[in-house]
Amino acid sequence: MSSTIDLQPLVEQVIQITKDVGYFIRTELRNFDRSMIEYKGKNDLVSYVDKRSEEMLIKALTKVLPEAGFVSEEDSANHQLSSKEYHWVVDPLDGTTNFLHGLPIFAISIALMQNTEVIAGVVYEINRNECFYAWKDGGAYMDNAKIRVSSTQDLSDSLLATGFPYYNFDQMRNYLEILNGFMQNTHGLRRMGSAAVDLAYVACGRFEGFFEYNLKPWDVAAGACLVQEAGGTVTNFSGGDDSVFKGEIVASGAGHSQMLEIIQQHWQK
Repeated sequence: MSSTIDLQPLVEQVIQITKDVGYFIRTELRNFDRSMIEYKGKNDLVSYVDKRSEEMLIKALTKVLPEAGFVSEEDSANHQLSSKEYHWVVDPLDGTTNFLHGLPIFAISIALMQNTEVIAGVVYEINRNECFYAWKDGGAYMDNAKIRVSSTQDLSDSLLATGFPYYNFDQMRNYLEILNGFMQNTHGLRRMGSAAVDLAYVACGRFEGFFEYNLKPWDVAAGACLVQEAGGTVTNFSGGDDSVFKGEIVASGAGHSQMLEIIQQHWQK
C-alpha cells in the first residue's frame, strides 16, 4: 500500500462526511413526497435524496483523496473500476426502498479500494446513529468500540440475514431451497432491506451470518471490509474470494463452512 495514505485519519474524515450527509437524509425523510419516486428499472427505485446525497459524498471524498476514482450507484458512468489505483465505492442510500416507504433501516456505505482490494470501509446507519468502520489491518469498530463477529459455530444457534432479488429471478427456485434449508436449521432469517446494514450487523455479532445474490459492489464493499476486519470470513457462494464484484456474498463468523454447505447443495453455478 502506498505510504502516502494513512488509513486511520482518512477513515475518520469519511466518518464525519457520512454523518453530515446522513443528517441531510434524515431531515429529508420527515417531509418526503412519494410522488417524487423515480424508477431506474423494475423495482429499482431512486429519488432526489439518493442523487443529492451522492453528489455531496463525491464532492467531499474528492477533497479527501483527489487522485481516487469512483464506483457509485447513481452515476451510470462510474459503475466499473477505471485504471486508477484508488477508487471510492459509494452507495449514498443503501435501503432506498425502506427510506421511500418510511421504514427506518437504511445507511450510507463507503469503501476505499486499492486496485482490486478493499482497504477501508464505513457504514453509517442513519436512524440509529451508529457508525461502523474498519481499515486494513486496523480492526473494526462501532462508535469507537472494537467489534468482533459472533463466535457461534452451530447453525442451530444462529440468526441469519438475507435479501431477496428484485429484478433477476433466474435462480429464484434454487434460492428458495436455500432459504428452506436455513429456516429449518437456524434461529431464523431476517430480511432488513439493506445489505450494508446486514454486513455491519454481522461484523458486530448481531447476526451470525449474511448471504445474498444479485448485489452490486456499492452494496457490499464497505460491509465486507467490516466483517473481515472483525475476524469474519467473506466469500462468494462457491467459497471464492471474489464477493464484491461477483454479485453474490456469504459473510459470517465461525459458522461459515456450515452456511456454504447448505448454499452449495442448491446453488447452480
